[in-house]
Amino acid sequence: MSAGLALAKREIVRFLRQKSRVVGAVAPPIVMWLLVGSGFKGSFRGDSFGYFFPGTVVLVVLFAAIFATISVIEDRREGFLQGVLVAPVRPASIALGKVVGGAALGLLQGLPLLALVPLAGLSADARGLLGATAVLVLLAFALTALGFTIAWSLESTQGFHAIMNLFLIPMWLLSGSFFPSEGAPGWLRAVMAANPLTYGVAALRRALGGTSPSLPALGVSLAVTAAFAAAMFAAATAVVARRPAGPGRPAR
Repeated sequence: MSAGLALAKREIVRFLRQKSRVVGAVAPPIVMWLLVGSGFKGSFRGDSFGYFFPGTVVLVVLFAAIFATISVIEDRREGFLQGVLVAPVRPASIALGKVVGGAALGLLQGLPLLALVPLAGLSADARGLLGATAVLVLLAFALTALGFTIAWSLESTQGFHAIMNLFLIPMWLLSGSFFPSEGAPGWLRAVMAANPLTYGVAALRRALGGTSPSLPALGVSLAVTAAFAAAMFAAATAVVARRPAGPGRPAR
C-alpha cells in the first residue's frame, strides 16, 4: 500500500505543477454543454441543459482520465517505470497507485461541477449529491483503469490519443449522455445497453434527479458500474504483471 500511495501522490504532485491540465479537462466539456444545450433548447423535449449535464460531468472525468494516464507513456520514456518494475513491488500496487492517483485527479475536476446543478435545472438534495459523488468515484476509478490498461502497451502519446478518441469518445456518445436510447434504431439500443458507461451515466442522472423511461434501475446501474470498475482494475493489474514497461524489457 505504501508503494501504491507513493505513486498516487506523485500523480497529484505532477498535476498541481501543470495547471493547464485543469483547463484542458474542464473547459471543453463545459463549453460543449453550453453550446449543445443552447442549440437543442428549441427542439429538445424537456430541459436540454438538465439532460446534458450528467453526461458533461462524466466527460470531464473521462478527459481527466485520458490526461492522467498519458503519464504512463511519459514515465516509460523517462525510465521511471522500468525502475518501478524491478523494485520489490507487487503489480497490483503499481496499478493501484497509478489508477488511484488518476481517479483522484478526475474527482478534483469533476466534483466541483456539481455546484452547477441548480443552473442545470436539476433538483438534487444532499442525499442525491452524496449518491452522485459515489457514482463519480466509481466512474473515475473505472475510466482511469481503462486508460491505464491501454496506455501500458503504447509507446507514443500520439497513438494513445488516437486510440482513446476512437474508443472512449464513442463510448461516451453511446452512453445516453448525448441522446436517449428511445427512438434509436434497435441495433444502436443494443450497443448502448452493452456499454458499461451507460449505467454509470444513468446512475448519475438518477442521483441528480433526472428521470427517463429508458433509464436502467438504480440498483442495476450501480452494480454494473462497480463491476466495470473491478474488471478494469483487474485488467490493469494483469497488464502490469505480464507486459514489459518498455522496449527490450522482459515482463515480470
